[in-house]
Amino acid sequence: MNIDFNKMNGLVPAIVQDAVSGKVLMQGYMNEEALTKTQETRMVTFFSRSKNRLWTKGETSGNFLELVSLAVDCDGDSILVKANPKGPVCHTGADTCFFEVNSSKTGFIDQLRAIIKDRKNNPSDKSYTASLFAKGINKIAQKVGEEAVEIVIEAKDDNKDLFLGEAADLLFHYLVLLEAKGIELDEVMEVLIKRHSQKS
Repeated sequence: MNIDFNKMNGLVPAIVQDAVSGKVLMQGYMNEEALTKTQETRMVTFFSRSKNRLWTKGETSGNFLELVSLAVDCDGDSILVKANPKGPVCHTGADTCFFEVNSSKTGFIDQLRAIIKDRKNNPSDKSYTASLFAKGINKIAQKVGEEAVEIVIEAKDDNKDLFLGEAADLLFHYLVLLEAKGIELDEVMEVLIKRHSQKS
């Protein structure tokens, strides 16, 4: 990582983003030592300007930020930290330091889509997803139909756990079907966005 620590006297801004939801959680500052410790421990560590020392987020509260990835901006003077928060991030008890609720898990769909694409492009005998692609589009479409019927059946009952299980199965197989057809989920979203704008 080519980071210019000289622009701000040894410090660079570090913006922390939830790796799943995409929400911006907080901003801190890192020096080279904080960056190294973050990489080594996989726990996000900053340089605290008020304490004048390294500070691992969560060291007193237990609300750590588990590192997922690091990226540097185009000028090399800012770091994007993607992390999994283990509790509220802000010292006020809020989910984020910008007082936004950070409860959505729908960002995981993009991670799941990437996994499905990888199983298609790099098949493994041990992968259920790869076995679906190997069976072809007809089998995948049939599986989506089966899961759709099963969720309809569960919808008539009051067992939430069974309904959630079928809902997850349907969503997963639907994403596999899109990948098999070479269609991005964003293309489906564009249809919905267009319909919404026409109704507005």
